Amino acid sequence: MEPVENKLTTTCCIVGGGPAGMMLGFLLARGGVNVIVLEKHADFNRDFRGDTIHPSTFLIMEELGLRQEFLKVPHQEIEKFSAVFNDKLMHIADFTHLAVSKSALGLMPQWDFLKFVQEHAAKYECFKLMMNARVTDLVWADETVTGVNVQTDNGPLQVNAKLVVGADGRHSVIREKA
Repeated sequence: MEPVENKLTTTCCIVGGGPAGMMLGFLLARGGVNVIVLEKHADFNRDFRGDTIHPSTFLIMEELGLRQEFLKVPHQEIEKFSAVFNDKLMHIADFTHLAVSKSALGLMPQWDFLKFVQEHAAKYECFKLMMNARVTDLVWADETVTGVNVQTDNGPLQVNAKLVVGADGRHSVIREKA
């Protein structure tokens, strides 16, 4: 492979800007770690498999001091869930007994959740999110991954990092290349 002229260096490179990648990026930046999150899509506005906010996520937002702001993001809450099968009422879930600050299941479009996390992560100078950044390969030094090769709107880019995290989902390029 030809050497890439455009290079960035960071402490942690996260491939994938979904919930796992964005939350990890936010938490690392909050802790002062230089982090670059690479997302292959141009935005977060697409259909996802999961638009639920679990009670544990509400708790994490509270622990991070973001609960009040997070609750302002439009969402619905379900405390109990029941359904009728063969004329019988079946109780499927009851979140009200959980010992958390918000004992409910939240329904929120995932793009709203990701935008919320992005906005808070962007407050830290050591956080960088790159959209339209499609990882094409890993960069190796001997048997150690030292970065990734990325195709961007501005051409090829190499991101060198002490740690590369694959959070790129079901069809993971990172997993395939590793």
